Amino acid sequence: MEAGKRKIAVYMVVYGTYATDPRVRKDAETLACLEDFTVTVVVPKRGDTPGTTQLNGVNVVELNVRRYQGKNIYEYLASYLKFLLAAFWHCSRLTLLGRIDVVHIHNMPDFLIFSAIVPRLLGKKVILDIHDTVPETFIGKFKKKSALMFRLLCAEESICCRLAHRIICVNHPQRDVLVSRGIPEHKMSISMNVPDERWFGNGSGDGSGGKATNSFDLVYHGTLAKRLGVDLTIRAVSNLNGRIPGLKFHIIGSGDDREELVSLAESLGLSSCIQFHGSIPIDQIASTLRPMHLGVISNRRNIATELMLPVKLLEYISLNIPVAAPPLRTIKHYFSDEMLSYFEVEDVDSLSLAILDAYRNEEKRRKQAKSARKFLDQYGWVRQKQEFIGLYRSLAMQSGSVKEKTEKEIASC
Repeated sequence: MEAGKRKIAVYMVVYGTYATDPRVRKDAETLACLEDFTVTVVVPKRGDTPGTTQLNGVNVVELNVRRYQGKNIYEYLASYLKFLLAAFWHCSRLTLLGRIDVVHIHNMPDFLIFSAIVPRLLGKKVILDIHDTVPETFIGKFKKKSALMFRLLCAEESICCRLAHRIICVNHPQRDVLVSRGIPEHKMSISMNVPDERWFGNGSGDGSGGKATNSFDLVYHGTLAKRLGVDLTIRAVSNLNGRIPGLKFHIIGSGDDREELVSLAESLGLSSCIQFHGSIPIDQIASTLRPMHLGVISNRRNIATELMLPVKLLEYISLNIPVAAPPLRTIKHYFSDEMLSYFEVEDVDSLSLAILDAYRNEEKRRKQAKSARKFLDQYGWVRQKQEFIGLYRSLAMQSGSVKEKTEKEIASC
């Protein structure tokens, strides 16, 4: 970097927990490792008082708002609005001090983009990163099947997308849905939720090393919610208890329905073969997952899950762990029958048979894990990282914050 030249200041807004969000961390830390970028991420506070920390070169600032985790829509909305207001004041102040060049809004919700109104008016570039589409997620989570509410949320989405200079989507079917709603395709880029090799390695090996032979270990990690079908896998384990020697189901994570899932396992007499592990830091999750024999994705079908490509699915694949999954729209878009063990959506008996078949066919599991890695060969972070950095450099050049880098310089990042 040229002596005396100011670094490009990136400001990310995230209604979540930075340390445990692999997508946000991957984006922020990719930029922070470059010599000409600085990255600040603002998040809700975790304790009683907000703090500021440094993590792998990223400045993480907690705002004085606590994140709500529950099922009350009004509490969610109140927490969102409080966080929006806090982020607006913080972002505006830094902008007026000349300390922001690009603002990156990670949804949900989309309307967090209004925290970037001041930098937007002053010519700074704004990115809206759509992790999940709000209209579908709202209906999927709260089961409010109101046509009027859906139209209102689509209108909110459209306004927020108009405010953004660039929109990042997480997969191609999601992009197609947004385009069908009138969002300009020329503003969109796709950056998928693929694993970061820093935490998950390069996937070398056949996945057999280090796995116990006297047990059969299933795993699910992530948000513990019935809409994601964790209870269906618990019931499938109940069906298979005694049919698969050493069967264990490891449930890793936290969420609104954790206590209900624990109660279900206890009521089915599965306390000895179902283990709840709690949340595990990103830099430790790979070592926890690696010994597992089968990853299980059992999402229920709704308009939100049809658009999901679960990051946990891609993390299993990166570790050469075979996967059983339902044939939902986006999963089927990328993965053939040779890559995954498919079962009927929300069908416990079908899921049970898929797990049993995987247990009985080790060679099939090995072949599926190898075949599934073709996805990462095509869409892995090694490929997407350069496009992501290129997007940022393009926006920075448009705002006059940086000179053009050569292709060689981008590739070396």
